[in-house]
Amino acid sequence: MAVELTKDNFIEQTADGVTVVDFWADWCGPCKIMDPVLDQLESQFGQKIKFAKLDVDGNQDLAMSYKVMSVPSLVFFRDGKALEKVSGVYPKEKLAAYLERKLAE
Repeated sequence: MAVELTKDNFIEQTADGVTVVDFWADWCGPCKIMDPVLDQLESQFGQKIKFAKLDVDGNQDLAMSYKVMSVPSLVFFRDGKALEKVSGVYPKEKLAAYLERKLAE
């Protein structure tokens, strides 16, 4: 299950290895569509990638610092550095291919 992030644990949870942070909001319909997709990807990639969620409503400063202007947005971290962001709803297959490419870099 994805780690719930806050300003208190964000740096610690993204510091090591590869982490995908889902910037989401409870009121966001597309975020709800992405939930089962991300759960499936976590089952598939959970040994190689940490999956985490950040509620933008409670953490607006963090969302702004990573230039998250819309939700859902996924930010790809490697060893604490944000490398890339994708926003919107994506099918599982497309995100799985994206994650495979990112792992290979």
